[in-house]
Amino acid sequence: MSNPPSSFTFRVGHAQAGDRLDALIASEIDNCSRSFAAALIRRECITVDESVKKPGYLVKAGETVAGKLPPPEVPGFLPEDIPLQILYEDAELLVVNKSPGMVVHPAPGHPTGTLVNALLHHCPDLTGISGSLRPGIVHRLDKDTSGALVVAKSSRAMHHLAAQFKSREVRKKYVALIYGNPPENSGRVDAPIGRHPVDRKKMSVTTRRPRSALTLWWVRERYKGGCLLELDIRTGRTHQIRVHCKTMGHPVIGDPVYGNRGDPKRLASTLPELSRMLVTLDRQMLHAWQILFNHPVTGERVTVEAPMPSDMRLLLDRFRGASLHT
Repeated sequence: MSNPPSSFTFRVGHAQAGDRLDALIASEIDNCSRSFAAALIRRECITVDESVKKPGYLVKAGETVAGKLPPPEVPGFLPEDIPLQILYEDAELLVVNKSPGMVVHPAPGHPTGTLVNALLHHCPDLTGISGSLRPGIVHRLDKDTSGALVVAKSSRAMHHLAAQFKSREVRKKYVALIYGNPPENSGRVDAPIGRHPVDRKKMSVTTRRPRSALTLWWVRERYKGGCLLELDIRTGRTHQIRVHCKTMGHPVIGDPVYGNRGDPKRLASTLPELSRMLVTLDRQMLHAWQILFNHPVTGERVTVEAPMPSDMRLLLDRFRGASLHT
């Protein structure tokens, strides 16, 4: 069913016998996730042979499933005409180059000016995704991390991309400017991450509830006092790169949370020409430069690269210029 009606009826086939009711609804009805189907079943909007069932009910061949889909809920935030750098777009999805400082989703303290507000303006014909007229945010970037971010425009794309993230088929590559120079040209940080045992706003490799986290890295360029790394994260833990760089002893330049207090002063004393710029940095120099995923319809492997933001390019140029004169 390509465009789900407000009401629907279908008979359970032999191949579907034994399926969970919520999973069956999600597979039969477009723009309806399993969690949304379960919510509708609990609200008694869906019946089996005119009887109310639970989401986990195992259907039988020949049973009749009927129900109604409510109209998509209008979100509590409004479209805003905010410029976006679109790197890739088709009917199913788009990839944006998120600018540093932009929050992805409205939240307390950030009700406007977010990526979602901008996307709602950019996609006025957005279809309902799991019962809500909103773009499908499949993954996120920290407010002050820039770069490639994929967004679903349909429920089909949302579910397919979410499954790829879960199975780790999506590859995300970053570049980061770090303090100092690692002795090796490549390496890996295999250190579990969880909430900091004292500061709950931070993540740490010292934690009561560790979750596996793996980051691969390569040196792209070396400078006096700093280095440009390319990083490939094989897990998607909160603040993973920032925590792992700190674990390496080379925090991301400009990181207000995981940086060492003395690093900016030491670097400024080594490279006085960078001192003013280092003082004015208000974000970590971390950029998601490439994302690779399978297209949810064609299955084709899609690779999208995001140009580096101006503040990071400028600092890189200063590092290169200073290194040429030393």
